[in-house]
Amino acid sequence: MEIVKFFQNGGPFMYPILLVFAIGLAIAIERFLFLSRTHSLTVKVWTQLVPMLKASDFQRAVKLVESIKTPLSSVLGYGFARHSANKPREAIESAMEEGMMDAMPDLEQRTHYLATYANVATLLGLLGTIVGLIQAFTAVAAADPAEKADLLSASISVAMNTTAFGLMAAIPLLLLHSYLVTKTAHVVGNLEKAAIKSLNLITND
Repeated sequence: MEIVKFFQNGGPFMYPILLVFAIGLAIAIERFLFLSRTHSLTVKVWTQLVPMLKASDFQRAVKLVESIKTPLSSVLGYGFARHSANKPREAIESAMEEGMMDAMPDLEQRTHYLATYANVATLLGLLGTIVGLIQAFTAVAAADPAEKADLLSASISVAMNTTAFGLMAAIPLLLLHSYLVTKTAHVVGNLEKAAIKSLNLITND
């Protein structure tokens, strides 16, 4: 099979590149599932919460927020606690901002590693090529003059495999990083919008 042959001809640097790609892919899948679940729970909580807040049924709203573990619940929980203590709007808004700061690390964690792993994969590919070229020229120096051209071209072709594989690993990781950053920003935007709307509903009595 051509893919297997390509991998085997690349030399030992193909394995760390594959490992970096596998780790990056695992992180991307975990982040995608987490963000998708967070988005679904945010929509679910918000859909149930709006009628309660519009009806000034604050006790049920608090129970709902406490019963579902999601970043939105954490953000609103801070604000609802201040509202229960009859704090002014500014204090409630400040509490929700604090809740958002607590929620952000969970939403953004590990995503930035994808860009790092993409760079590492590229650099490993280049390093593998350089090492392969050094070995190739060393071997050619001791070879028969009639065979030097063929030996050198074959060795360079093999050495370039690591650069190609490094780029093959880096490009998807960069695309996944960009997608997850955008998805995270979308989730954060929904949280901020829900927090502001909740603030307006509970302070417009």
